[in-house]
Amino acid sequence: MHATKEASETPAGEFDVGERLRSVRRQHGLSQRALAVKAGVTHSLVSLIEKNKVSPSVSSLKKILEAISYPLTDFFALTLPPVDQIFYRADELIPLARGPLTLLQVGDVKSHNVQIFHEFYQPGADTGETMLQHEAEEGGVVVAGELELTVGNQTRILKKGDAFLFDSRLPHRYRNVGTELCEIVSAVTPPYL
Repeated sequence: MHATKEASETPAGEFDVGERLRSVRRQHGLSQRALAVKAGVTHSLVSLIEKNKVSPSVSSLKKILEAISYPLTDFFALTLPPVDQIFYRADELIPLARGPLTLLQVGDVKSHNVQIFHEFYQPGADTGETMLQHEAEEGGVVVAGELELTVGNQTRILKKGDAFLFDSRLPHRYRNVGTELCEIVSAVTPPYL
């Protein structure tokens, strides 16, 4: 989890993760405490996310939403493009996470068998302490900076132009260990977020 702006400072037009989580939680008739218990996280984490005082890692947000069987893609559904769209301007990519880790998705994964991301990791940013693991395969190319990728018991530092491809059922974690912004273009099939 990473510190972010106060809710009152969220720029107009930017997806409000805190407000969306509050809305989803209320739709399910849960208090912050009840949602935290179901998800196995602290009450304060749910509260801080809803107030936009912290930005959850992708794995933390996914864990919270899975506790109420709410897909991450549906969480961001308010910004989904038309199903038949083929080309996407940079400002049409769907933000799944913003902050030290910015994760942008190309198109609507409900209409395709592949999920494509444009990822940006600030120095020190990562996908979270909990290793990711899901039924899929993923691959990508480092466009700029350095990426430490751990897959199973293997860890490598990848630099601009280096690539990766692996079975996502193996526990894995992405982390920027460099001093500059790390940029990645990646794909996952089938989609998992």
